[in-house]
Amino acid sequence: MDLTRAAAEALDAADPLAAFRDRFAGAGEDGLLYLDGNSLGRMPVETPAALARVVEEEWARGLVRSWSSWVGAATRVGDLLAEGVLGARPGEVLVADSTTVDLYKLLVAAADARPGRDVLVCSADDFPTDRYVVAGVAQARGMTVREVPADADEGLDPAVLATALDERVAVVVLSAVAYRSGALADVAAVTRTAREAGALVVWDLSHAAGAVPVDLAADGVDLAVGCTYKYLNGGPGAPAFLYVRRELQERLRQPIWGWFGQRDQFAMGPAYDPVPGVERFAVGTPPVLALAAVEVGARLVAEAGVDRLAAKGRALGELVVALADAWLAPHGVALASPRDPARRGAHVTLASPSAWQLTQALVDRGVVPDFRTPDRVRLGPAPLYTRFVDVWDAMACLRDVLASGAHEGYPAERSRVT
Repeated sequence: MDLTRAAAEALDAADPLAAFRDRFAGAGEDGLLYLDGNSLGRMPVETPAALARVVEEEWARGLVRSWSSWVGAATRVGDLLAEGVLGARPGEVLVADSTTVDLYKLLVAAADARPGRDVLVCSADDFPTDRYVVAGVAQARGMTVREVPADADEGLDPAVLATALDERVAVVVLSAVAYRSGALADVAAVTRTAREAGALVVWDLSHAAGAVPVDLAADGVDLAVGCTYKYLNGGPGAPAFLYVRRELQERLRQPIWGWFGQRDQFAMGPAYDPVPGVERFAVGTPPVLALAAVEVGARLVAEAGVDRLAAKGRALGELVVALADAWLAPHGVALASPRDPARRGAHVTLASPSAWQLTQALVDRGVVPDFRTPDRVRLGPAPLYTRFVDVWDAMACLRDVLASGAHEGYPAERSRVT
């Protein structure tokens, strides 16, 4: 690979997604080398107008009369995600609540659907909220948790997972893309293995949706959740989505019985009777403003095409890896993600004993990565708006910081970044 800056510029000139950069606020003018799109995506330039339309027209003028359009927003945006991002069918995706709440709802519903089984399985290296929800549900129900060991860099070995599956396992909770290393799971194969053992799988797609190909229907996935503020650019605190395969919907009953999941909700009936479709996994009033922002981001991803985004994401990642090998390895920085791009999501992680100090030194120089314990610098170049030359410049800055020792003046303490 040609590692010159001119080569990076040539890749940008040939990039079929290059025009999308101008559709994000600040992407061409704020001077930041933003490599944290896997934590919080940039704001689309269309988002303020979409929010203003809801505020100034639908709320200020329409008032309660606008509920006729608002009441179906969670499923309307869900259908957009289903078709354009997730490879699902209409009526299988709902946008509501947070990833944690959606995971809780689906996990409890899935456990109830497997009576007589008393074990929940998760990865020992999965994102904390996933492990905490599993532990909380297990404790409340008198179940046992099996945390399957996973390599921090290479991710979960399917063969190791298979040994943890038996007739006691009710539900497996796993991430399609590992949050720390970017290791990509074989969703179809793992789902098939779990199903053969009689278990359901709830997939967390938070680091996958909008960055790597997701085909829930083709992969036979039963249940999934994910956030919308990373590669889907829905904004901080944007509502999450949940997916329930159509054939399962009427067999599952989620634990939070809210009026938006009720059949004929405005009849205000005395007893809870869940609606037949995916709406039964709704709870309360949808966050109308937030849904407007999610819709803008989801439409951009669908327009760009997930396959094209994934191809560029792999190419950006390959540039990170090649530059790290050439420039950073002599300074003791190691790749902490799968080297094979087919086994990696859209972010790349580097390991260094000085990871925290390096992260802070980069931020002070206008480069925004993020830090993950215990010693990881995570680089997430979002393919919708990150250029190859941005990656080159960011890696050059990291090389120069290491060579000069500029990071050594920063305290060795850790942040509570999310």
